[in-house]
Amino acid sequence: MPQTQTQKLDTGAPFPELALTLTDGSTLAVPTGNWTLFLLYRGNW
Repeated sequence: MPQTQTQKLDTGAPFPELALTLTDGSTLAVPTGNWTLFLLYRGNW
């Protein structure tokens, strides 16, 4: 996949704000703070 305007995180860089729209229409926002753990399991698409 081509990566254009991709900004990679470095040590100490804050995680960018992230909000996802779920299949039921609700929104899941990743909390901001000093620590963020975000796990994504793609499964068998």
